[in-house]
Amino acid sequence: MSIATNLLAINKKLGKSTKLVAISKTKPVEMLMECYDAGQRIFGENKVQEMLDKQAAMPNDVQWHMVGHLQTNKVKYIAPFVSLIHSADSIKLIQEINKQGAKHHRIISCLLQIYIAKEETKFGLDIQEALDLLQSESFTQMQNIRVMGVMGMATNTENLKQVREEFQHLKQFSDTLKLKFASDIHPLHEISMGMSSDFEIAIEEGSTLVRVGSSIFGIR
Repeated sequence: MSIATNLLAINKKLGKSTKLVAISKTKPVEMLMECYDAGQRIFGENKVQEMLDKQAAMPNDVQWHMVGHLQTNKVKYIAPFVSLIHSADSIKLIQEINKQGAKHHRIISCLLQIYIAKEETKFGLDIQEALDLLQSESFTQMQNIRVMGVMGMATNTENLKQVREEFQHLKQFSDTLKLKFASDIHPLHEISMGMSSDFEIAIEEGSTLVRVGSSIFGIR
């Protein structure tokens, strides 16, 4: 099936409160443009250099989301244009995002990456670290970062019951954060969870952003 056909099929499953992030890592600009021409405007990359190259080649109305692990020394390159950083997984990185936002006279939106998987290979803050961060004096003084919500990656397993429980856990934590900390500055209403293998479960459990790649562009 074509990219446009795949995109249409996925969009039919989204519902009103979930947006699609087309994960375009390793895919050429030609394939991204096919997706763009079919109506997609949000693209996700996990490597800074690849995002930079594609951002320069794509139309200006594309929203670029950084979904991969982000090193602090790379933030400066995407700070001028990135729409959303899904992977804010440490206070050091968050401080750097705020610093680069100030340099470029903009407020950079991000998600707190929360560790929900039963895998040591995943990055993320644990729940207490996230709570401590949002209550810290240093965070409350940051003026060039906006925390839109949370992101989580489920365990890479065929046990869909476990995946669902991990998504439920993230949704419950998101609800707690919103109740305690949501404000005009930090809305905390986004939940980025779900990929090609599990995005339908994620939508059922309250995801507002699903990160889908291979179901759109084909297997890498």
